[in-house]
Amino acid sequence: MSGYFSDLITGSKSLLVGLGVTLKALVSPVVTVQYPREKIDVSPAFRGHIDLMKDETTGTHRCIVCLSCMKACPCQCITVEGEKQEGVKGKVLTLFTLDFTKCSLCGLCVESCKPHAIDFSDEYELAGFSREEFFYDLLKRVKERA
Repeated sequence: MSGYFSDLITGSKSLLVGLGVTLKALVSPVVTVQYPREKIDVSPAFRGHIDLMKDETTGTHRCIVCLSCMKACPCQCITVEGEKQEGVKGKVLTLFTLDFTKCSLCGLCVESCKPHAIDFSDEYELAGFSREEFFYDLLKRVKERA
């Protein structure tokens, strides 16, 4: 009979401890973000897909078509093309694409870019229904931001 009462006391004690935890959680502030309606702040260390950086002085991209990002990429997901035009010093960027389905987000392309023409974007809502949605024309994206 004494085992019955000791089990009753320990059970009641654990019930009260559980209710205390529940009441504490009930009055504590809410930390849940209502995601589709509220956007979260992205950490500065977040690595989204790469993006061409806009040069503030010229209003266009900073890329000098040195191809160092394309050569440094172990996944070979970056395609850069440029052509020599008359009256322009150096090459002019004609194509800069990223196949994000292959990208491992290693950051070697960003580190190898000497003019700091590419950096990681802070986009985190990257969902799609087909692979074609993950082929980014980064040159077109820079022109759209201008």
